[in-house]
Amino acid sequence: MQAAANRQYARGLSRGFGGALLFAFPLLMTMEMWQLGFAMERGRLLILLLVSLPMLLGLSYFSGFEQTFRLKDEILDALAALAIGILLATAMLAIFGVLGADHPLSENVGKITLCAIPGAMGALLAGKQLGGEAAMAARPKADGGYLGELFTMMVGGLFLAFNVAPTEEIVLIAYQMTELHTLALMALSIGLLHVIVYELGFPGEDLRRQTRGLRRTLLSFTVPGYGLALLISLYCLWTFGRLDGISLHEATAMTVVMAFPAALGCATARLVI
Repeated sequence: MQAAANRQYARGLSRGFGGALLFAFPLLMTMEMWQLGFAMERGRLLILLLVSLPMLLGLSYFSGFEQTFRLKDEILDALAALAIGILLATAMLAIFGVLGADHPLSENVGKITLCAIPGAMGALLAGKQLGGEAAMAARPKADGGYLGELFTMMVGGLFLAFNVAPTEEIVLIAYQMTELHTLALMALSIGLLHVIVYELGFPGEDLRRQTRGLRRTLLSFTVPGYGLALLISLYCLWTFGRLDGISLHEATAMTVVMAFPAALGCATARLVI
């Protein structure tokens, strides 16, 4: 019995490495991530790492390597996912020649840490993406209620936002946009989020359609979802130093631009988690 459980956990870890590679490789091959790993304030990097830990713990609860029933096991799964992210980031960045003995240790550590976080997310999500129906049946999804659904939206939004936040294109797009463009992008983000959430749904969505309807979905999920997208975008931009020394108008435009992929991530989170 214990041997079978160990084999199942080993398969989960193997899928975790595959999921980490799948989710992290766009950032592992992004030059801005390497630069941020070197230039990013270490205090902000530490805060990002600390913020990621409860998020990984929540992901372990909803989509970990194995069915668990104790907080200790969830914590161990979250730490294992972080270790997978660190190992994968170290190996791939070394192969790409981004790390080197001639580079300062703090620079190498910064690059690895920054790329390890999305890798850890991917490791925990690998059961849904790579495990197939049998793996999902072996680990039924935990029911987190309304707060669990909001958490799911937050993780989906953070993942997509994290993929574009380091790029210079966010700054360029925000610079090119007028106030009218900003309002139009906000309306598009909210509209797509609402349509996708209402059509794709969360657990119990069919019941909500029957008893609560479109307006209730708007108030319960669309508006909070876009609020989460804005907060996620603001935090990512601050973490990567994009808001330093700019005007309120520029910060608002960049936040709205970032909130577009974040809102799509919130809306489609159930496909991933």
